[in-house]
Amino acid sequence: MPVAPPRPKGPPLNALRAFEAAARLGSFAAAADELSVTAGAISQQIKQIEGWAGTALFIRRAQGVALTSAGRELLAPLTRAFDNISEATTLLRSLSPKPVLNIATLPSIAQLWLQPRLAKLRAALGAPSLSVYALESPPDMRRAPFDCSLFLRSPTSAATEMIIEQDSLLPVCAPSVAARLHTLQDLTRETLLYDESWQNDWPLWAKTNGLTLAPNQSTARYSLYALALADAKAGFGVLMGHVPLVQDALGKGDLVAPFDLALQIDKALVLELGPAAPQDLALRLTA
Repeated sequence: MPVAPPRPKGPPLNALRAFEAAARLGSFAAAADELSVTAGAISQQIKQIEGWAGTALFIRRAQGVALTSAGRELLAPLTRAFDNISEATTLLRSLSPKPVLNIATLPSIAQLWLQPRLAKLRAALGAPSLSVYALESPPDMRRAPFDCSLFLRSPTSAATEMIIEQDSLLPVCAPSVAARLHTLQDLTRETLLYDESWQNDWPLWAKTNGLTLAPNQSTARYSLYALALADAKAGFGVLMGHVPLVQDALGKGDLVAPFDLALQIDKALVLELGPAAPQDLALRLTA
């Protein structure tokens, strides 16, 4: 009677993925962010693969982690392997008779810049299957299952990147609030609206324009830029606007700029294309 002994099990794929991301990025926290899990989960998965291999892959230190010689040896072939899997996944998605265009972007960009353009974009691409995913940081387009990303960030010289619009800082508010703002000093008596992700916007703009903000300045802080913009429209205070995100409200007259003092910064609305993205997507977005 033939005997079929159980085959030895290979290392868990998720653990290999966790190790590769942590090793490539040099951080358990950064790997957790990329893979959308907790840093604790990354740590447990790496312990799992270290247990399977019977050797340490990371040196744990108070100030962070570092690869052991075994970890350094393992990183390169694993990175090639996951790059190949990502390439195959992209090819597989492109073979679908009903392709989906997946866009990753900041929540504020999705709500304030992209949403008004979605119907026109669908019509231009002839692709009703268009999905938008709100993320807090740009994904790695070599690995993530997105066709493109759209973020306010510093551009690079990468061939896959295109600048849609330069970013600038400009105070904006409701017309009723603007009516009482005659000089920059008047801003010190208003409630300043902050986005938690861009806490330095007001201090940077004020310093550039020679304005000293009062120590007891009334402020309101938001984790959603769209909510801050809604409160600015309602007359609750003055928002430091990122021009690409407030231009529609300015065009409609819902907001006004009491001072023509836009400060250009080193960020832009940057479109990054993945391997399967339409190459004319930037033109479609700005048409």
